[in-house]
Amino acid sequence: MTTEMPQADHYDSDKPEEVMWEGRFITAKKRGRWEYVGRARGIHAAVILAVDADNNVILVDQYRVPLGKRCIELPAGLVGDHDDTAGEDASVAATRELEEETGYHAGRMEKIGQFYSSPGMVSESFTLFQAHDLTKVGDGGGVDSEEIVVHRVPLESIEDHIAKWRSEGYAIDVKMLMLMGAKLMG
Repeated sequence: MTTEMPQADHYDSDKPEEVMWEGRFITAKKRGRWEYVGRARGIHAAVILAVDADNNVILVDQYRVPLGKRCIELPAGLVGDHDDTAGEDASVAATRELEEETGYHAGRMEKIGQFYSSPGMVSESFTLFQAHDLTKVGDGGGVDSEEIVVHRVPLESIEDHIAKWRSEGYAIDVKMLMLMGAKLMG
């Protein structure tokens, strides 16, 4: 079934984009009556789905200031966020971030596609990669003061782990729904 895309005229798409505030990493914008936030300088994110040979998914948790608590997430990082990485390929950033955050090296990164996490208020996109041929090469934990904790969780019991973390007060990133998807449907 094919449907015709509605015209965007009544969504203020014809209005000019105004920058209300710009920081080092984010920009607050306005277009007509819409207010939203985007990444500054064309920065975007790479998110990594890493499942090892024993069918364990590699997750991380770290403190997230906007949430005021630690959050369970897929490993991820920004692409081109430093002068020495400007213009880098997202797969290079994904490989680097996976190793920095989790201590796992991917023999191969497969690009799944581009996704938007909260399109009603944030223009940021991320490119999802699936990591293959994982090798443990270090402890992970991130760089500087990220204090990332690495979790290796059997996919078959992901729902139980998420419920436990939630009961302990952790925030759960929306991308965890991907791991629970088929079971949520019935």
